[in-house]
Amino acid sequence: MNAGPRPGRYPLRLRRGSEPWERQRPTWRDARPGLIADALKRARARPSGNWYVLGAARDIGPDRPLGRTVGGTEVVAWRGADGGLRAGPGACPHLGAPLKEGRVRCGTLLCRWHGLALEGGPFAGWEPFPVYEDGVLAWVRLDRVGGEEPLERPVVPVRPDPAAAVVAVWTGVGRCEPDDVVANRLDPWHGAWFHPYSFVDLAVVRAPDATGRDGGEGPAGEEDGFVVDVSFRVAGRAVVPVRALFSAPEPRTVVMRITEGEGRGSVVETHATPLGPDAWGRPRTAVVEASVAVSDRRGFALARSAAPLLRPLMRAAAGRLWRDDLAYARRRWELRSTGRFPG
Repeated sequence: MNAGPRPGRYPLRLRRGSEPWERQRPTWRDARPGLIADALKRARARPSGNWYVLGAARDIGPDRPLGRTVGGTEVVAWRGADGGLRAGPGACPHLGAPLKEGRVRCGTLLCRWHGLALEGGPFAGWEPFPVYEDGVLAWVRLDRVGGEEPLERPVVPVRPDPAAAVVAVWTGVGRCEPDDVVANRLDPWHGAWFHPYSFVDLAVVRAPDATGRDGGEGPAGEEDGFVVDVSFRVAGRAVVPVRALFSAPEPRTVVMRITEGEGRGSVVETHATPLGPDAWGRPRTAVVEASVAVSDRRGFALARSAAPLLRPLMRAAAGRLWRDDLAYARRRWELRSTGRFPG
């Protein structure tokens, strides 16, 4: 396997020409349905320990709780007096009020209906859920939803230190199942065709076989990952070429890690959290995508200081991609649910 792109003196490169979108090399022969299905099957076989991503840790502030429905289970999360994460059922044990509409005062969650106070411990049949905060995301463990052997902590991908990175988290909801989101990410061949505004010159330089062999070595999922050379489009002929590894460390997570080129070590984590059916019985899945960007360049310290300005731009870029990819995932679910999916 040839070495991937190396960072040069300047992060941007100029492409020699601008090839029309329709003249790029077709990738449909390489994107074999069976190969993607096998990669998805291996991801599903890895343990999650019944952990689910709730959202960005920074979205859970000191004054207001965060409410989510995960796998049909109402969850409320808030900060205790010590700043630590608390979570439990979203229905008040008194008369079932939505605790997500309550208020947090000095670490105590107060129900709006009658003022029942919860500090995070068991109370009148209300039992807390195990939680975990990894510095970027907040997780909750729901053993009845997952049905697996519980793990003490979630399978958190290896990532750069958030304190030395620029971090942004985007959340969106689609009408599909987590498998459809993961399958989308385990199909790197669609990138330059489906997202020409973001990616060009994409080539998959390594893909696992049906058993997951012929991969490299590394954390769970990386030994059978997809290695991709791709250029991120900036403007006009200006691009940033990188080599990236796509891997699935657990059933509902896919990680894109830059292994060569500008921003080496940066990761984009895509987490798929099942929400439960909508009013018509169709599945809904939340996509929580965390981008953790790092760089060895001296000017990156300035980028970190400008993180509050960069985060909205990073979230907007993720949202543009997922506008298309959630349509991809929804279409995949519609075909599967009606028995019309190819392969």
